[in-house]
Amino acid sequence: MNDRQIKSLKILDEIKLSGVIYTARDQAHKRLVEAINSGKKPPIDLKGAFIYYCGPTATPKGKVIGACGPTTSSRMDKFTPALLKAGIKGMIGKGRRSKEVVAAIKKYKAVYFLAYAGCGALISKYIKKAKAVAYKDLGPEAIFRLEVKDFPLIVGIDSQGRNIYD
Repeated sequence: MNDRQIKSLKILDEIKLSGVIYTARDQAHKRLVEAINSGKKPPIDLKGAFIYYCGPTATPKGKVIGACGPTTSSRMDKFTPALLKAGIKGMIGKGRRSKEVVAAIKKYKAVYFLAYAGCGALISKYIKKAKAVAYKDLGPEAIFRLEVKDFPLIVGIDSQGRNIYD
């Protein structure tokens, strides 16, 4: 998704995202920000990246990935402004975001999507490929590279800072 597409999105828009997204939860966020703050190169390219707040379950035999529903986004709020500054363009999760995160989304012209909560097994059918690519010692909280097709999302906070929760 490019900057023009992101700018065109408005809260409550429903989209079907196709492309590459990365999973990252609390510990992965902490490590990414520590790398940025210490001047090290993060293990994934953050420029234009979309981060899905998710820790997939074990992969059943014959499947690409296990259940992978969204986790509560506010737990990542203390790390989010630094990641937006580093270049991420979108986040996927569930729930409210802090005022600081909303301001950073507006400043960096990013977007926050809501994924359907409670539907982790259903959501997994939109994931066509999955591979752990960083922080593998974190198990399900490692960073996974996911290739998604028609992944259903709702715009929760748009690039103008409009917020579905307001």
